[in-house]
Amino acid sequence: MDNYIVSARKYRPITFHSVIGQKSLTTTLKNAILNHKLAHAYLFSGPRGVGKTTCARIFAKTINCFNPTADGEACNECESCRSFNENRSLNIHELDAASNNSVDDIRSLTEQVRIPPQIGKYKVYIIDEVHMLSSQAFNAFLKTLEEPPHYAIFILATTEKHKILPTILSRCQVYDFNRISINDIVEYLEYVAGQENVKTEKEALNVIAQKADGGMRDALSIFDQVVSFSQGNVTYKTVIENLNVLDYDYYFRMVGAMLENRVPDCLLLLNEILSKGFDGQHIVSGLGLFFRDLLVCRDPQTIALFESGEAVKARYQELSQKCTLPFLYRAMEITNETDLNYQYSKNKRFAIELMLIRLCQSNNPQPEGEDKKKIEQINVQPAATTPQLTKTGAEALASSSKAPKGRVETGSKTNAEPAPESLQPVSLGLNGLKNKAAETPEEKKSEVKVENQTLTSENPVKAWNGNSEKKVKEILYTDKDKVQYMAEKNPLLYDLVKEFNIQV
Repeated sequence: MDNYIVSARKYRPITFHSVIGQKSLTTTLKNAILNHKLAHAYLFSGPRGVGKTTCARIFAKTINCFNPTADGEACNECESCRSFNENRSLNIHELDAASNNSVDDIRSLTEQVRIPPQIGKYKVYIIDEVHMLSSQAFNAFLKTLEEPPHYAIFILATTEKHKILPTILSRCQVYDFNRISINDIVEYLEYVAGQENVKTEKEALNVIAQKADGGMRDALSIFDQVVSFSQGNVTYKTVIENLNVLDYDYYFRMVGAMLENRVPDCLLLLNEILSKGFDGQHIVSGLGLFFRDLLVCRDPQTIALFESGEAVKARYQELSQKCTLPFLYRAMEITNETDLNYQYSKNKRFAIELMLIRLCQSNNPQPEGEDKKKIEQINVQPAATTPQLTKTGAEALASSSKAPKGRVETGSKTNAEPAPESLQPVSLGLNGLKNKAAETPEEKKSEVKVENQTLTSENPVKAWNGNSEKKVKEILYTDKDKVQYMAEKNPLLYDLVKEFNIQV
């Protein structure tokens, strides 16, 4: 039986060119080698599985190569390169700081640094997970790291740069590695599948890349697992079945039901998903991400932020055009709120069901607060009984600059014309008169209170449109001094007083 090697080791990059997703960093390292400008200490930081240790090994091999290529790559043919590829090089030392984190381990390392290389130009010390070193070990390492021999180069690798002492960081050139994009992972998986004669679907590889979360090592490990499960035929269905990934088709169906306000269908879909063993919080976070993808697919400028295959992208674009922007904003807010509060909920299924109901209602929001009261008031009032401004009043408003000022001469109060019976008072009745004894002269002349409205010299039109003719008369009869003051200030009120034949 042949010795099986996992893809993460078998297809590990051996040149800078074969490193995926870190082009800017590898270009910088190659230029430093070509220009002979090597630092004595480097720090490679970034997430897991993005090529930190791999780049450190390639860098160590390249600077000791006897015949480097013109573009700064190792030849892989000289004795130094062959010894490195066969793991027998004496110039490259790797130390796992997770298990060798004491002061004694660092002292042993500093003793080795004193010995010059027997073959090649440099001795390279690669310290992985360097953040695991104790404070005492860091302090013991400071002097050697700052002033090592000319032939010694240190490469520190870590996933948690914030745990490293600032005094260590200041002595190193820091290289921050990025997460590998989904498209880059998919392309490399296609290359590996071609080398292994494995049939694949692009959507299936896309799911693997998303599951890997930016790490190439994780992606290759998942790929090996799925290949074993599917017997060399990696399809979308086999991937979601083997990895227990929630099919995005459920999200399409669920959002389609939300757009039509079909609450029962959403609840039944939720029950179907839960019956397959999916975690509730996974459903909530996945739905929130789905709304985010719909939002970025809705605008041609942001569609580049959506990382998926073309066939899936077309479905997202089609559905996103059916969703309004307010609905997507509200949906993202609701899912994020539910995701944050999910762990504190005692009835977790009810929390998800309530989220789905709110999402269904978000597409057709009901009026709330003051808007709802205004709509109800409009619906209650018959259109025929809504008083309108008279022609005389409109003309007075138009000629306000020419209106006469002074006292208004009108007929007697007893001869005032009664209001027509058809004009009934609306719901805004008088809220009671103010206590006149407690009013100051300025307050008496300033306004007449009506429920939710104020008849002042500046807004008689608002009061007229909101009340019947009989009600306006009742307002004007409340205080003659006040009416006279307002009539002098506003010609429209003057016209109303004259029309009602009110004596002041």
